[in-house]
Amino acid sequence: MKKAATFIAGLVLTVQLFIPARAQDDTDRVGYFDVRSATLTLIDGVQVLNARLQLVLSAEALQALNSGITLNIDLELEVIRRRRWLPDATAASLTVRYQLEYLPLSQRYIVRNINSGQQDSFATLFSALNNLGRIQSLPVIDDTILNPKSKYRIRLRALLSTRQYSATFRVLFFWRSEWDLKSDWYEWRLER
Repeated sequence: MKKAATFIAGLVLTVQLFIPARAQDDTDRVGYFDVRSATLTLIDGVQVLNARLQLVLSAEALQALNSGITLNIDLELEVIRRRRWLPDATAASLTVRYQLEYLPLSQRYIVRNINSGQQDSFATLFSALNNLGRIQSLPVIDDTILNPKSKYRIRLRALLSTRQYSATFRVLFFWRSEWDLKSDWYEWRLER
């Protein structure tokens, strides 16, 4: 009898290890931003960016979005001139700002490029974030500005910006990791 009870207790413990305590839902959602790939291509004398990002909102950011809070997502790009004897110098920087908004009445997600004013509407959050993650033919810098004898590297990252909120909210966001969504810098050499 004692042997059977020990076996059953061991079996219950084993089963509990493989069954999550609670199914993962939006309250457990951990957000992250990641730059998967990026390239600059010279088209008509302008370096244009093509990139793929993966943007996953945290549960708290998703709840805020669905409650009517507009989220700002920034795409930051730096063109850095490599120097041999001195520290590298930033030759140019560009920040493209996007707004993600949910309209409950129409049940649509709006993606707005603040820099260009372009706006698109999507039926699902997945399609809105997927669209945000596909950067195509974004003009970055006129190639004549770059010194043909210098070597350059490019850095790109995406982040959830909280600059537009009041100072009180920004202090709260500072202490809450759910709002600290930003990718690592993705770097590559500019081929010329």
